[in-house]
Amino acid sequence: MSFSKAPPKRTEFRDYAQELTNRVAEIIETTGKVPWKREWDASKCAGPQGPVNAVTGQPYSGINVISIGLDIRVLQSGDPRVATFVQAKSMGWHIKKDSKAITGVKFKPLEIKDSEAEDGKKTIAMMKSFHVFPSVDIEGIPSYRPPTVEEAPWTRPAAVSIIMENCGVKFRTGGYRAFYSPQLDIIQLPPDVAFPSAEYFSATAIHEINHSTGHPSRMARDLTGKFGSEKYTLEEARVEMAAAFVCNTLGLPTDFENHAAYVGGWLKKLREDKRELFHCAADAQKIANWTLNYHPEYAAKNQPDAQPDRPQASSPKPPSSTL
Repeated sequence: MSFSKAPPKRTEFRDYAQELTNRVAEIIETTGKVPWKREWDASKCAGPQGPVNAVTGQPYSGINVISIGLDIRVLQSGDPRVATFVQAKSMGWHIKKDSKAITGVKFKPLEIKDSEAEDGKKTIAMMKSFHVFPSVDIEGIPSYRPPTVEEAPWTRPAAVSIIMENCGVKFRTGGYRAFYSPQLDIIQLPPDVAFPSAEYFSATAIHEINHSTGHPSRMARDLTGKFGSEKYTLEEARVEMAAAFVCNTLGLPTDFENHAAYVGGWLKKLREDKRELFHCAADAQKIANWTLNYHPEYAAKNQPDAQPDRPQASSPKPPSSTL
């Protein structure tokens, strides 16, 4: 039996940022939707819905949720695990012959000269690529066993209620649309009956909680953008991507209905600036981390040194979905 070799080292320059941006832009142009809003399949939600390293067990974050997660082999297999060639070899696994690697990116600090800096130098982030293979193309890898609710208690149905209680924002019920008011620091949600299921109620609540992280008492983002403006577009793009990151972690839908009006404006921004996708993913991960850290057990296990200075739960108990 023959197996594929590690990807050869490339000497030619490849603009991975432009390649990934083009791919995302083409998906948006073809479907009219951002690719991280995917059709929800409850049967495949037993574990993380974003890519996970098969050896370390650590989920990928930021731009790699997009770059790795877009591969159809990861998207449709129900097994989120991937591994590098070296990792697979170290475990006694084998990459199937002719398997195509998935490109991820990482950033390393690089010190360069800068005549305007006091010490004559500055540090920039240098992007480097790495390659992983999906579990479906790895022979010898054990069958996937998703984490139990004991191992990941933030996947229990009560998780969103816990986040709602701890986020420090007041919730109101009524009307036909969901929104966050920065001026009042409140979240308005339609009645439970307006949602097709409890999961979609929860996913919409997460979206609005993500918006609330921009309040001056939290992450202090600029929330002054009017509907249709560039500020509105950039905020919405980041919050929707963050909602996908959070919902992937909690086992919730990412295809919930919300604000689609920003997509055209954001597509224009992508075409103008290949770095926008990377900036958006980095900002979205920070927002997602902030929201997830409202769940004490998640924060304690995953980000013990990065918990936000959040107020104690003082909001009235949020409406519990009866769907």
